[in-house]
Amino acid sequence: MVRASINGVILAESDKTVVVEGNHYFPPDSVKKDLFSTSNTHTTCPWKGEASYYNATIGGKTEVHDVAWYYPQPKEKANNIKDYVAFYKNKVVLEE
Repeated sequence: MVRASINGVILAESDKTVVVEGNHYFPPDSVKKDLFSTSNTHTTCPWKGEASYYNATIGGKTEVHDVAWYYPQPKEKANNIKDYVAFYKNKVVLEE
């Protein structure tokens, strides 16, 4: 089971993550979406496509900006992680 948390609050947990480039991508249904707000940040990966970002919003307060990213419309080679969510290891506690 892999778990991502901030200050003891679990953001996501799953035993079905997909590891890509050393990052655990959590299935969409394993992520507590009520703890996130949409960020305006977007980046582009040459082989995965454009990434969108989430802020961690706990108790109505944004705790961490751009804590996680996902690919809503990935390129063909990354279709297996469509909408899966990965977290910055320096912004969350990641337990493997």
